[in-house]
Amino acid sequence: MQNKGVIKLFALLFGLVSIYQLSFTFKANQIEDEAKQAAIAKYDEAAKDYQELRTQAEINYLDSLKTSKVEIDDKLEPIEVYDLGISQYTYNEVEENAMKLGLDLKGGINAIIQISVKDILIGLSNKSKDPVFNKALADAEELQKDAQESYLESFFRAFDAIKGDTKLASPDIFANRDLSDDITFDMSDDEVKTVLERKIDESIVSAFEVLRNRIDGFGVSSPNIQRLGNSGRILIELPGARDKKRVVDIITKTAQLQFWETYKAQEMFGYVAQVNQAMVEAAKETSEDEVTETTKIEQDSTSSTIDDLTGQIESDTTNVADINPLGIQSPGRGPVIAYFLAKDKKKVMEALNAPENRSQLPAEMRYAKFVWGIQQKDSELAELYAIKGNRDSTPQLSGAVITDARQDYDQISRPAVSMQMNAKGAKIWEEMTKKANEEDGNIAIVLDDIVYSAPGVSQAGGISGGNSQISGAFSLTEAVDLANVLRAGKLPASAEIIQADEVGPSLGQEAIDSGMKSFLIALAFVLLWMIFYYGKAGIFADVALLLNILLIFGVLASLGAVLTLPGIAGIVLTIGISVDANVLIFERIREEIAKGKSQKESIKDGFSNALSSILDANITTGLTALILFVFGTGPIKGFATTLIIGILTSLFTAIFITRLLIDWWVNRGGTLDFSTTMTKGLFKNVNINFLKKRKIAYVISGILLTASIVSLFTNKLDQGIDFVGGRTYQVRFEQPVSTEEITTVLNNQAVFGSAEVKTIGAANQLKISTKYKVEDNSVEADDEVQTKLFEALKPYLPSGMSYEEFQDGSGEAKIGKMLSSKVSPTIADDIKKSSFWAVLGSLVVVFLYILFRFKRWQFSLGAVAAVFHDVLIVLGIFSLTWKFMPFSMEIDQAFIAAILTVIGYSLNDTVVVFDRIREFLNEHTSWEFGKTINVSLNSTLSRTLNTSVTTLVVLLAMFAFGADSLRGLLFALIVGVIVGTYSSMFIATPLMYDTAKKGDAAESLKKKVKEEDEE
Repeated sequence: MQNKGVIKLFALLFGLVSIYQLSFTFKANQIEDEAKQAAIAKYDEAAKDYQELRTQAEINYLDSLKTSKVEIDDKLEPIEVYDLGISQYTYNEVEENAMKLGLDLKGGINAIIQISVKDILIGLSNKSKDPVFNKALADAEELQKDAQESYLESFFRAFDAIKGDTKLASPDIFANRDLSDDITFDMSDDEVKTVLERKIDESIVSAFEVLRNRIDGFGVSSPNIQRLGNSGRILIELPGARDKKRVVDIITKTAQLQFWETYKAQEMFGYVAQVNQAMVEAAKETSEDEVTETTKIEQDSTSSTIDDLTGQIESDTTNVADINPLGIQSPGRGPVIAYFLAKDKKKVMEALNAPENRSQLPAEMRYAKFVWGIQQKDSELAELYAIKGNRDSTPQLSGAVITDARQDYDQISRPAVSMQMNAKGAKIWEEMTKKANEEDGNIAIVLDDIVYSAPGVSQAGGISGGNSQISGAFSLTEAVDLANVLRAGKLPASAEIIQADEVGPSLGQEAIDSGMKSFLIALAFVLLWMIFYYGKAGIFADVALLLNILLIFGVLASLGAVLTLPGIAGIVLTIGISVDANVLIFERIREEIAKGKSQKESIKDGFSNALSSILDANITTGLTALILFVFGTGPIKGFATTLIIGILTSLFTAIFITRLLIDWWVNRGGTLDFSTTMTKGLFKNVNINFLKKRKIAYVISGILLTASIVSLFTNKLDQGIDFVGGRTYQVRFEQPVSTEEITTVLNNQAVFGSAEVKTIGAANQLKISTKYKVEDNSVEADDEVQTKLFEALKPYLPSGMSYEEFQDGSGEAKIGKMLSSKVSPTIADDIKKSSFWAVLGSLVVVFLYILFRFKRWQFSLGAVAAVFHDVLIVLGIFSLTWKFMPFSMEIDQAFIAAILTVIGYSLNDTVVVFDRIREFLNEHTSWEFGKTINVSLNSTLSRTLNTSVTTLVVLLAMFAFGADSLRGLLFALIVGVIVGTYSSMFIATPLMYDTAKKGDAAESLKKKVKEEDEE
């Protein structure tokens, strides 16, 4: 092997860099353990809410390492927590360089946000009232339910279908004053569409930047935010985030900050009282009509009955609800018009804004707008304000003028937010505050239609310099978040969470523990197996394998890639791939030794002859992993990432590192048999006539395929919420519970009406899915569904458990909700379609690659037919068994990852056989085509079974000892490996033979391969 020195140097540096990078992960884990121990020492289990106190103490400990500074050489420097000798690092730097863990390993929140393109279009049209425009918007929403296109494309399609003579460049739609620089009256619809596409893209980019700035200020490590195509969707991943409500507020808050002049209580309370009296009169009239009607119907009633009825009416008229239907608790003072019960907000606002009531307002007040004040904690009362609106509902001053915002404290030491305005804003602010001072008025600071404060102005001449402050009933954390949101800016349109996953930290830790256990068991078996089968050579393969694992983790940490639970499965699968490359090499060396060649020559030719098969097998697997990376999101992308990295590092360690070690041993006089006493000569004299048995195989496969297809049509598949939409919760109970009993409770019309309950893992853990309010993506709907779930499960939870404890998991056993997930029907449809295209795309890519490598369509047909055969049987087995298997077999994104991996593995096997056929066609030109096929299959049998057994044992270890959530994926892979091994020998190769043997195809195939090799 040439350039050994360069390869040694590269391997040494690569390994050292990996160790250096991984050292940050070990240090970060050590610091986090110290924080946990400090929190445990601080709060005893006897303390009330000790878990929450410990969690907060742990966060405070880590925050202090991030923010605390020490004086060094008269300068304040961050505390250094890691000393490598050559360099020192702060905790922030350690955390930044440590390996990033995904939500399923660390816990946290993942969400896909839909920026409303409809809102953006409405804004661009200046809230157009044009009927054609508004109908096109409504029609576009209907089209989106079944369309794969973007909302904008659906809008264009809907508008074109109904426009008639109406143009997009109409002055009533987009040829308005705000877009005058971009759209003119004489533009065609196609020209306007181009402008709108650009404007929509700019708005979504703006939303992306706003959300990124908000997330950066949120304070979690390794947040991930990325735009998903041109759909207006943005993916946000926050590992370690625990407060879902806070995250939702940060993400979805529009941040429409406005400054308005207010009416005083004495100016507006009269109107409120007038509305209240009108409601009293209306109630009286209704009561009198009911009494009259009753009297007409019951003319024969006795006088005592009439007296009783009259007495009842009289007593009713003294009821508080009759004399105060609006529910006024007390008149207000200053800018607060009145106080109401918080539960009556909706009723009050409807009454005050009713057209028949607003018509009673004086002309100068006709644009008055009623808004609520921020809700005081632990208070049942809500404050009503009235701001001085105008015809266009445009404030004199908005949040667009804010240049900076920071958390501060007000005069009485309450958390507040201080803001700085630009020059234009400062001038308007000075004028507004001057007027408020002169008229003894107030200015309401309104954020997203909620009045945070409405201060008066005591400073004569107004407030100059553009400084203002928001103070209200919020905590320090809320003040920090509000400052962050204001600083980042407002979203250009409303943002809706259409898919969300919440994983509790306890579930993440359990996933790490089970993942590591299965990983170590699988690794130990593979290391021992290689020594058992190949003797000393197996030791060298093991060293290369261990280096390969080190490099995988090192590359993941260096790239800042996120390690997920499926990612660990990908690494374990990589062990099988790495072993396969060494098995291919060692089997070829054994063949060369059997031909009577010297040891050195056998090793040289063995590595050379195996290279083609290794590259082809890994490239086909890599292509499917690449497709998975492109189409996948979150944990599935993590699986693809580790698989791609593993393939590359496996090639490097198997081809170069193993060779270096073997050459080193041989050059110093050592001998290698590449077998042991028990495995020497194994499979050497095997001579199976595979082609003769192909018809039996065709019949067996035909039966399996028929059963699969019939089951898919009748029994169908257990589609997860990824494909049908809905909400899923994983709940842990103190004791085992009956799924039938819980299903009955949740299927009650008073709860969800319809729910699906399955045991996941232990008998005290359930996975609960429901489509209740599936179309409603609002935060309120999420809260309602979760509250209903808690109330329904209360009898089965520990006595006295609160809703908050249920949300976060209670006690050491973490009883309560462990995980929640939400997928809207719209995105579920998109996931289903993208999964279909991912599988179809991988088949097409594989067909083309094999066609490119082998230059004959017969090879491509055989490979793709075998892959299609494998996928269909895996689907069929899932369809046949999902109703009685003791683990979840839902068809979700993880299952699609498994299918694509099965495709890659099946091709791996098939390509190795095809490579040997191509080689033998060139070497043994006098052989019959059938003999060439059979000998090729028999010569690769040792490699095929060896690789399949090691891969199967690795997968079985993961299946038995790994996380419950991975069992469906692993079961699909186990079935896929078994079926893939069978199909490469009995389906792919025989089909290629049957299509090539007709006419002179077999002869031309042999000639073609010979010509290529001569070139």
